[in-house]
Amino acid sequence: MPSFLFISIVLVIPALLSWPVGKAMTWAMDPKDAEGGFRGRLTRLFRSAAGSVVDREQDWKVYCLSLLFFNTAMFVFVLAVMALQQYLPLNPDGKGALEPSLIFNTASSFVTNTNLQHYSGEVSMSYATQLFALMWLQFVSAGTGIAALAALSRGLSGRPAVGNFYRDLLNATLLILLPAAFVMAVILVLGGVPMTFGGSVTAETLEGAVQTIARGPVAAFVAIKQLGTNGGGFFSTNSAHPFENPTFFTNAVESMSIVVLAMASVWMFGRIIGRMRHAAVIFVAMAFMVVCMAGTAVYLESAPAAAFSGLPVEHAPNLEGKELRFGASAGPLWAAITTSTSNGSVDAMQDSLNPLTGLVPLTGMWLNVIFGGVGVGLVNMFIYIVVAVFICGMMVGRTPEYLTKKVETREMKLALLALLVHPLLILGGTALFAATPWGAGTVHNPGAHGFTEIMYEFTSAAANNGSGFEGIGDGTVPWNLATGLVMLFARYIPIILPLAIAGSLAAKKPSPETSGTLRTDTLLFGFVILGAIVLIGALLFMPVAVLGPVNDHLSSPAQWGG
Repeated sequence: MPSFLFISIVLVIPALLSWPVGKAMTWAMDPKDAEGGFRGRLTRLFRSAAGSVVDREQDWKVYCLSLLFFNTAMFVFVLAVMALQQYLPLNPDGKGALEPSLIFNTASSFVTNTNLQHYSGEVSMSYATQLFALMWLQFVSAGTGIAALAALSRGLSGRPAVGNFYRDLLNATLLILLPAAFVMAVILVLGGVPMTFGGSVTAETLEGAVQTIARGPVAAFVAIKQLGTNGGGFFSTNSAHPFENPTFFTNAVESMSIVVLAMASVWMFGRIIGRMRHAAVIFVAMAFMVVCMAGTAVYLESAPAAAFSGLPVEHAPNLEGKELRFGASAGPLWAAITTSTSNGSVDAMQDSLNPLTGLVPLTGMWLNVIFGGVGVGLVNMFIYIVVAVFICGMMVGRTPEYLTKKVETREMKLALLALLVHPLLILGGTALFAATPWGAGTVHNPGAHGFTEIMYEFTSAAANNGSGFEGIGDGTVPWNLATGLVMLFARYIPIILPLAIAGSLAAKKPSPETSGTLRTDTLLFGFVILGAIVLIGALLFMPVAVLGPVNDHLSSPAQWGG
């Protein structure tokens, strides 16, 4: 299939589906009539099951405390499941105890919707751990992101209370993620993805050798992994494994499922704040960036790999590390989509990408606003919107306004703090590990490529993405602890600070719109958002881009005819 057609299928179909899915998400998270009809019956059912805890309306502070409390409880529960997996049922292959720092890293990874994996699932994890710890977290961590966006949207709409976290989490998990994942799992089973609680099986190869083949409840795990922008694979090779992704059909379905809920979140945001044209501007800006990312990745990967210089295949596209069942363009396209949405799953080896192609997924994670994770991608975009509005206001000499509320010093301090946390975690961690044996001693590739591998690992952790450039021995105690802490800080600080901004704006009196008010529903505002993202992103990350992928590209013998 031609690359252009495949890109169009993978991006256009989810974009079209995002409109009705966005309406369904709004019905689930912020219904106009929460007490009447079928929706009302669901509300009463949740109320009777969860009790009064879902009834009380919360301001942004109580909402954040509830979010942190529940996520802490999830973290502790999953720590216990992994620490005791050798004693729990659903362990037909007799998986043993896990190393303590790996338990901490994995719990941090899945509770933060990152799914960075320093382990091989089929080797290390029992079915009980995969289902009741990791897969369960893929539901509730994604639900946390949707809940955070719903709360932010209510604050920006001017409501004094932003909702109730526990009610939002129930709605997001049971009314959005669970039905979507069920449908997706059925499609995957029909496409050949296994779904069984049986243990590993042995088979005799044509050469007479005995091979142990791992299997398990893969379809259920993969469904929420993709839809919830989680990305953690049941198997170590993730979606390149034939049991996770057996056919071209499943590859296309999984690619589309990565972006559909992230796209729909934008329309949910617009409906809750009552400004669909503003949401359309944001959607078009995000769509423009993801199309540029995907097209650039596929184009750059059509160049030969430098490793093939001087060989008969040196003029062929870079096929190293690709799953050739799906064609040369599927790997780089997936790499662009998975890092634009904070999903992190892969169907090719990121470390085998051409150096400049590797810059594409890094850029997606550095910016972290191109649709992003379900819910939280738009929460991150909100920070750039606030900064862009403030800059425009200062340029014309008036106090800037966003959705009729004045953006003043308090909001800008919070926005800049949220903006700087991301590069601080990435650049600080990269500098520390590149300069010490903690990182330099685990790199198998010297020079710029090895530096990129270290930087990619911290970028993936800070973006709550979870994909890996690999090529490094990242299963050590320093790597487990460092990336675990980065994932925790990078998840909750960028949620709390935007909610604080929304709470601050909600407490202000609306300002009447005048001819001098910056409209947020025009093409001009879309260019303002794009300009702010590109300018700030370049200022923050251009130096390390030059030290890593650009230097790697220029150092290649193929660039100089050698």
